[in-house]
Amino acid sequence: MSQCDTCTYYVYDEDYESYVCDMDMDEDDYGRIMQGHSRGCPYYQDGDEYKVVKHQM
Repeated sequence: MSQCDTCTYYVYDEDYESYVCDMDMDEDDYGRIMQGHSRGCPYYQDGDEYKVVKHQM
């Protein structure tokens, strides 16, 4: 399981019939992520809604 699997921006695209990153980023950022020059995705946002609810209680 990758970090993308739990990301808010990882959505199913019916045109491609697969999951894609829906974050609006420029080519430079995308290139750095794909080449592995960054430790993790700078745009990662946890999509676990239950974690937010637990924090609010």
